[in-house]
Amino acid sequence: MRFIADAMLGRLARWLRLMGFDTLYFADISDRELLRLAKGQERTILTRDTGILKRNIDGCFLVESDDVFEQLEQVFRQLRPTPPGDMRCANCNGALSEVASKDEIADSVPEYVLLNHNRFLRCADCGNVYWEGSQYVEIRKRMGEILRAAGEGGR
Repeated sequence: MRFIADAMLGRLARWLRLMGFDTLYFADISDRELLRLAKGQERTILTRDTGILKRNIDGCFLVESDDVFEQLEQVFRQLRPTPPGDMRCANCNGALSEVASKDEIADSVPEYVLLNHNRFLRCADCGNVYWEGSQYVEIRKRMGEILRAAGEGGR
């Protein structure tokens, strides 16, 4: 399942990317362009804008909460997408690939990180570098909680 999130759902888009979903997001996109991209790329629209819903567009999903974790639970509870497993770049939605050698990213990460981690991923589009630090562990834990809550029908 591929998504496009409206301008009000930037944090949701970021989390969906971290969960591996191909999720487009633009901070300033017109409704017309959002609908055009969704239709042309067969994406589910995630929106907080009830005006878009009034157009009776197939594949349009109203996100009810302002809280990103409640938004994720709602998406998983109601749409039931299967997480692809591999993360995508949280910033640009690009595909991540394993870095073959630390030398490739030595100038892109803090020295402490370079010395204490062995596995790195880099975005093919923007070059952002990721590693399995404490934030990664917390993100994975939170994702598990969200998926469990959605599977149980909420908290």
